Amino acid sequence: MSRGFVIWLTGLSGAGKSTIAARLEPELRLLGRSVTVLDGDEVRTHLSKGLGFSKEDRDTNIRRIGYVARLVASHGGVAIVAAISPYREVRDEVRGLTPHFVEVHVRCGLDELVRRDVKGLYAKALRGEIAHFTGVSDPYEEPLAPEVVVDSERESVEASVERILDTLERLGHVWRGVRPRLLDDADAAREEAAGLPVLEIGRHEAADAGMLGSGALSPLRGFMGSADYRAVLEEGRLAGGHPFTIPVVLRVSDEEARRARNRERLALRHGGDVVAVVDVAEVHPTDPEREAASVYGTDEEAHPGVRLLRASGRWAVAGPVTALRRPATGFPRHDLTPLEVRAIRGERGWATMVGFQTRNPVHRAHEYLQKTALENIDGLLLHPLVGETKSDDIPAATRMACYEELLRGYYPADRVLLATNPAWMRYAGPREAVFHALIRRNYGCTHFIVGRDHAGVGNYYDTYAAHRIFDGYRPGELGIEILRFEHSFWCRACGGMASTRTCPHPAAERAALSGTRVRELLAAGEPLPAEFTRPEVAEVLRAATREAVA
Repeated sequence: MSRGFVIWLTGLSGAGKSTIAARLEPELRLLGRSVTVLDGDEVRTHLSKGLGFSKEDRDTNIRRIGYVARLVASHGGVAIVAAISPYREVRDEVRGLTPHFVEVHVRCGLDELVRRDVKGLYAKALRGEIAHFTGVSDPYEEPLAPEVVVDSERESVEASVERILDTLERLGHVWRGVRPRLLDDADAAREEAAGLPVLEIGRHEAADAGMLGSGALSPLRGFMGSADYRAVLEEGRLAGGHPFTIPVVLRVSDEEARRARNRERLALRHGGDVVAVVDVAEVHPTDPEREAASVYGTDEEAHPGVRLLRASGRWAVAGPVTALRRPATGFPRHDLTPLEVRAIRGERGWATMVGFQTRNPVHRAHEYLQKTALENIDGLLLHPLVGETKSDDIPAATRMACYEELLRGYYPADRVLLATNPAWMRYAGPREAVFHALIRRNYGCTHFIVGRDHAGVGNYYDTYAAHRIFDGYRPGELGIEILRFEHSFWCRACGGMASTRTCPHPAAERAALSGTRVRELLAAGEPLPAEFTRPEVAEVLRAATREAVA
């Protein structure tokens, strides 16, 4: 069941609370939420009939509304309250009793309220003809720290609703899906960027900027600020509560941090081209040692992630990112954005789609897992990571060629889509398993395959840690279902592929090759066993190895 919450719209009569509530309700229903609107005027007619407008009666009215709103939220619903609720003390009392309470102050000046008032109530109150009229003859105590302030005098209803939805997403109450900030071939944006201060970035930061722009890292819309960074390290969530397990930060040197503090926007340049613009919201310190322990579970220099952290800048530039070009990995036919993958899924009529992540060449165990999933799921997104990996990993071009060869003869073409994942490999084990799942959710996957040593390197992570980490999330919280698979292999006694869950035979009957052993065989020019990989894939690997050493 989804977590319920309460949106409490407070403000003077005529400020626009009911109008905003009416526009907000369908937006939340489109996000799959059950919504109940508790409008102040309607509540007065029914739930609070007979109450007057003394402070005591007003407080009683607010307590009654708060009680009903809590009931709605306790059953996983969303309660939108639109009530003047003029007294701060009782509003704060309701807040204290209500988990996941979001206060929205709908602000509007008195002159504008008088102008809007077709019934002339404000004019009468100002002439002393109406007693106990809030904002004129009775006080209205503005919230001191509301989650959102909207100004209905200066912004449209649509703008107010958008800001409320953005806040709900930041607080982890809703996920609004993929919303790209990608200006592909936008000449005006490029001209503007040409006049901005330039920050030179590396391959990792360029890949992250492209993924932020395409929406692949939603709900994150920019490089993390200090609150999100700390929350990810401490809790594996963004500050608002959204699951997110890997810091995505723009690391800079001390000197670059000093310069960035005086800038509102920076053009990010990589390889001679401006690839993105960041609106600088904050420049904050990072904590590499704490990050290493939290994300990688070790402080050993031998771990590639720890080594990279210690070699990087200690400061981070935070803020929303607009990408000026789509992520390009060198495989233009397969470089699809999240929205493009989602569109293809829709065209093919796949109600469900399972994602598969790998940084290694495809082999029979991979094929077994993928096809097992396809027995019950409509489509398969083969989504190999083609960003930077360890120097001894098989190059991305070779891995993509292996997949293309395999797809020609061993998969139903109408049920498989090959697309690139432009991310770079962190080797963060369990935390990266969750990170990869969230990325595939953004690409439209309903399911994601996770092996027991997903994203592992060396012996830094316990067996099955990549499975257990998903136990820490509520059902449906990640927006994607995890398929946990055991170690798979060819069993000679079974005469086919099996896993530790299905094969009763001893280890001596099981043919399994590590990535290290595969590289050794290729380097020696020896054939790869048919039980390990398809002959066409083996030939691609052998040819690539011969070319590399020639």
